[in-house]
Parts: sequence; structure tokens; C-alpha cells
Amino acid sequence: MELIVKRFDELSTTELYEILKTRSEIFVLEQECLYQDLDDKDQDAVHVFCWNSNRRVAGCLRVFMRDAEKGVVQIGRVVTLEHGKGIGGELLHRGVEVAKEFFKAQKIYLEAQVYAIGYYAKEGFEVASYEFMEDGIPHVKMEKEII
Repeated sequence: MELIVKRFDELSTTELYEILKTRSEIFVLEQECLYQDLDDKDQDAVHVFCWNSNRRVAGCLRVFMRDAEKGVVQIGRVVTLEHGKGIGGELLHRGVEVAKEFFKAQKIYLEAQVYAIGYYAKEGFEVASYEFMEDGIPHVKMEKEII
């Protein structure tokens, strides 16, 4: 699997369309979350994604600066179309590398669905909040310090 890393303005219209299509399929249709996906953060983000054999985006995430003064970078919209193939782990690992390389992150922040805490913990993220509801799904804030 080849992971592709691009800034928003480097994405082709097909790549952007397929990223948004995958996010919508999983978050809106599968998880039944009605929310505004287009939140004006994509334009400032670096996108990490991969294709499957059907020319669909099999997984993607975005990385963007959350708080420049404190060196906090956020990873979000983490999604995989195909489960159990290791795509998510590779995506997240590359997302952490992007946070360091592109944004010089001192800390990486994300909001995880509670069922996925273990997935993020494997990459060194630690729970940093109590459980809260977002779009009807229990979440926690998680952080990873960069040394």
C-alpha cells in the first residue's frame, strides 16, 4: 500500500472528491452522524490517504496546526473504508510523521471515538479528558507528546 501525502492545494479534484466520498460514506452513512464535514480546516491541512484496487480512497486523515504558539498539531477525520487490513495503523503512523515534518509538532492532539482508544494508544496517544458526546458518539481527547 502506498500512502500519499499532499497539501490541500496539491490534491487533484479526483483525489479531493474521493477523500470526501470516503469520509461521507463512513461518518455520515455508516455511523449515521449528521455533521458539517466541510469545516474550512481541509485547506490548511496536509492529507494522508491511499487507494484500493477499485480506485477508491481506502483510508485517509488530515493533519493541521491547532495552536501554533504551543506547537500543537491536530490529526482528524481518520477513516478507513476497509477494515482489518492494517491501513489504519499505517495511516496514523504516517500522520504522526507528517505532524513532525510539516508542522514541527511538540504535541499532537485528536478526538477519538471511545471504541478506538486502543488503536490510538498503539501509536503512543494517551487519554487526556473525560468521555464526551460528539455527534451522538462517545469520544475522548487524546494527546501525544513529541520529544
